[in-house]
Amino acid sequence: MGRHPQPEIKQRLLDACTDYALAHGLPDRLGPLATATGASSRMLIYHFDTRDNLLREILGQARQRQLDAFTDLLRVRADEPYTATLSRAWSGMAGPLGRPYLRMFGRLHDTAGEPLWPGFRKGATTDWLAPLEEGLRTLGRPELATVVLAVIRGLLMDLDATGDADRTDRAFADFLTTIT
Repeated sequence: MGRHPQPEIKQRLLDACTDYALAHGLPDRLGPLATATGASSRMLIYHFDTRDNLLREILGQARQRQLDAFTDLLRVRADEPYTATLSRAWSGMAGPLGRPYLRMFGRLHDTAGEPLWPGFRKGATTDWLAPLEEGLRTLGRPELATVVLAVIRGLLMDLDATGDADRTDRAFADFLTTIT
C-alpha cells in the first residue's frame, strides 16, 4: 500500500520552500529547496507531484503573505490621515519587508512568468485597488486609486532596476504632496 497524504508535512515543506524562495529567489533546480527543507528532492516531488506545481504553490503562498502584509499596510487607520498611511505603506513595500516580494514577483510581471502563473499581472494590479479606494475615500479622492497604484508600481519597478532607494523615496513623498 502507498503512503497516505500528510498535509501537515506538505505544509511544513511549503513553508520552508517559501521562506527560501523569498530570501533567495526561485531556484532553477529542486536541490536548494530540498536542502532548505531538510528533505530530499524525491520527497518534494512526492508531496507536490512536479517541480512546476511546487513552484506554483510557493508563489501562491508568497503572494498570500504579501497580500496579508501589504493590505494591512494600506488599511485605513482612524488615528492618522491616509497620506501618512500611504507614506508608511511605501516604506514597508520598498523596504526590507517588501523587497523579497519585489524580487520574487518582478519576473512574473513580464510575459516570461505567464506559463507559471497565468493571469498574475492582472491580479497583481487589481488586488490593491479596493484597499486604496477605501483609504483614498477618507481624503474624498477614491478615484485616485489607479493613479496611486500606478505610481507605487512604477516606483517599485524603478527601485528594483536601479536600487536607488533615496530617489524613489523622495519621489513618492513628492507625489503624496500632490494628492492632498
